[in-house]
Amino acid sequence: MLITGGAGFIGSNFIRMAMANRPDWEIVNFDALTYAGNLQSLEDIAKGSRYKFIKGDISSPDDVEKAFSARIDVIVNFAAETHVDKSLYDTAAFLRTNVLGVGTLLQAAMEHGVSKFVQISTDEVYGSIDSDRRALESDPLRPGSPYAASKAASDLLGLSFFNSHRIPVIITRSSNNYGPYQFPEKIIPFFITEAMKGKHLPVYGGGENIRDWIHVDDNCRAIMTVIEKGTPGDIYNVGGENSLDNLSLTKMLLDIMELPATRIKFVKDRPGHDLRYSLDSTRIRELGWAPRVDFKDGLSKTVAWYSKNRKWWENVLSGEHLEFYERHYRKR
Repeated sequence: MLITGGAGFIGSNFIRMAMANRPDWEIVNFDALTYAGNLQSLEDIAKGSRYKFIKGDISSPDDVEKAFSARIDVIVNFAAETHVDKSLYDTAAFLRTNVLGVGTLLQAAMEHGVSKFVQISTDEVYGSIDSDRRALESDPLRPGSPYAASKAASDLLGLSFFNSHRIPVIITRSSNNYGPYQFPEKIIPFFITEAMKGKHLPVYGGGENIRDWIHVDDNCRAIMTVIEKGTPGDIYNVGGENSLDNLSLTKMLLDIMELPATRIKFVKDRPGHDLRYSLDSTRIRELGWAPRVDFKDGLSKTVAWYSKNRKWWENVLSGEHLEFYERHYRKR
């Protein structure tokens, strides 16, 4: 099994779960080790006989060919540029990895032959969803950010390879993930670590934007379900059914950390900020999957993890990230 982006947040959690629960799976972790990739997240399993790491970029045909030095049966593509805010400034990086990189992987999958290609996508490809409904897999794509547009493009590229070449592509689109080993740029780990550093928490606008939250373990179980039971050519929404506006989420985090609401600082909203995401997950539930992690309990355990593993997140906060923070948040 080729896991691209396996040193990132969801990828590393998936590898950990697969190694623990599927003793017949052998994992090749293929990652470029950009700022959000961290092999420390997999230190405890790195010496296992069923695990191998190869450094490489999915947008490089030569690097991808190296990854196929082992016989690959299944590809799960987690590799992506994922931070919406950064896509507003450096769109080219998102196109290179999320579109050209996926095309390079699909080309290799066609040349070498794979039994399944799972493309990890996002609920953001649907754009903002009206308050009275949830997005279906058949809904039109209306991405509202360069990041979401790049993921929509990669989804369509994957489906085109299924239609043209019968490459067994399956797409999963999950709601917002949270949990351990997430780089502190997404709202939950960002706010946890900022609060631990004694800083204010910058909430966009009035904090009215609504997101559905799913624990990374539930998403990883969903991906394993799709690998084993999913139908090539299909798309599977993976929702956590924990819809919450950003202000309520921030107050919940502060309550868990026993900090006052005065830590909240409202800042100018970002351009094109979608109001609401929501997914209908009926299709994957029909395969026997359902979320298990209670949101408040999962959130409390996530706070505890970042508190216990302060050295991990302090080590990953590079100058590049801090420079972006100053440019994007402080000046708002």
